[in-house]
Amino acid sequence: MIARLLPATLLAVCIARLWLMPLGSSFWVDEAETAFVVHFGYHHPSLAIVPQITSSVYYWLPVAAEKMFGFSEAVFRLPSLMAMGIALFFIFRLAARLIHPEAGWFAVFACLAIRGIDYEAGNARPYALGICVASGALWALVRWMDSKQWRDGLLFVVLAGLLWHVQLIYWPFYFIPVIYVMWHQRIPWAQAGAIFALLGLVLTPVLLTALDVNRNGGETHAFAPDPSLRDLFGSFKFLLPVVCAGGTWLIFRRPLADARGSEKSRDREGAVVTRSALALILGWWTLQPLCIYAFSRITGNSVFSPRYLSLGWPGTALAATLAASYFMPDKHWRPLAVALGAGALVFFGQWNVLWPPHHNSDWRAASRAVNALDWGAATPVIFPSPFVEGEPPIWRPDYPLPGFLYCYLTVYPVTGDPYLLPYEDSPQASRYAETLPHGRRFVIYGDNRNVHFWRDWFAARPELRGWRNRPLGPFGDVDVALFEAP
Repeated sequence: MIARLLPATLLAVCIARLWLMPLGSSFWVDEAETAFVVHFGYHHPSLAIVPQITSSVYYWLPVAAEKMFGFSEAVFRLPSLMAMGIALFFIFRLAARLIHPEAGWFAVFACLAIRGIDYEAGNARPYALGICVASGALWALVRWMDSKQWRDGLLFVVLAGLLWHVQLIYWPFYFIPVIYVMWHQRIPWAQAGAIFALLGLVLTPVLLTALDVNRNGGETHAFAPDPSLRDLFGSFKFLLPVVCAGGTWLIFRRPLADARGSEKSRDREGAVVTRSALALILGWWTLQPLCIYAFSRITGNSVFSPRYLSLGWPGTALAATLAASYFMPDKHWRPLAVALGAGALVFFGQWNVLWPPHHNSDWRAASRAVNALDWGAATPVIFPSPFVEGEPPIWRPDYPLPGFLYCYLTVYPVTGDPYLLPYEDSPQASRYAETLPHGRRFVIYGDNRNVHFWRDWFAARPELRGWRNRPLGPFGDVDVALFEAP
């Protein structure tokens, strides 16, 4: 009885520490973007430059959460936490169906051993919802392939059709079902053709939207450097499958078929991984990073960022579970799963603090520090935009507030006379900065990269020679530079 309750108890402890306790910490800048969309709506004029945001259905979830529970950081993050919990259920079922009947808990704790999954579970952004919908779609796909029932095929169409509406970057996912069906070869081709034709019909409108966004807005949204082969290799997170395979090998020392005497014995004691299951797991693990890497290199519009690769992380967990299965006797699945979960809790629990932050950005504390100066509304406060889209001609000195480029100000407002600077320096930005009023003091407030640049820029100005400047932080990757006349 204790052995059966232990995995569920450990899972509850892991969720409490890794997912729940960071919920109340400050938003980071993209979560402030979520709050902006929720509070000002999809049709706010400043959101026209980011159509990939207004194309997502995700924002209806924090809208509903706020209507039920009011506004707070924790409330906005609840939909992601619930979505990731549902995703774990689907991953549990997939591992039990594709790898071994006892492999579900191991796959769940393998997910918790991926730092990005723990992060996205408390992130007020679309990626946990994407992981949930993708996991559900593949679970429905496997059910459909096994049952050959139309209702399972239609459930797959609903979930797979929804996924692209969550985030436009998820297009590589649709190669996975095609590969799985080709390897499975046990479904009537007429039924498969009808289901995939229906899915294609459902996806056509969002395909047109994705092509339009890439054609008209892709260049301005590129924020990552061109990925290298080393970046691609690192995105596969080989360490987890290697540790799982190596750990079980060190414990049991020999492949499962040898330990049991024959492959026939293995058939009786556990499920043999089929070629189609292997194709689904490897595709889920590798296709998202491979396709995003190829897209970034070919188009020059690099979107090779961990959050855009997150859809493949459950595939990494299943690959680690599959690697362990080759050395894992049946009776040891749960004890080893518990050991893996305990390791995830120890390594990712952020035990140096009582209440771990969700992200290394404390906009809330930074805004409070500025407001605590209590200088009045006439004090100049300079705001560099943290968004790559914040450049001329989209940015301009009289950019209207509230606006997307400075969305963090709607969540964490700052008292003072605002002066807006773009994401990066430019001749236009420098000319404008030369005209800014200084009075006897002023503040630069924003992400630390831009604050440090403009702090050094102003400190080098001859009219500010002798002025003192000092930080008000630290606030993680947010900074505040205070300038005062001698």
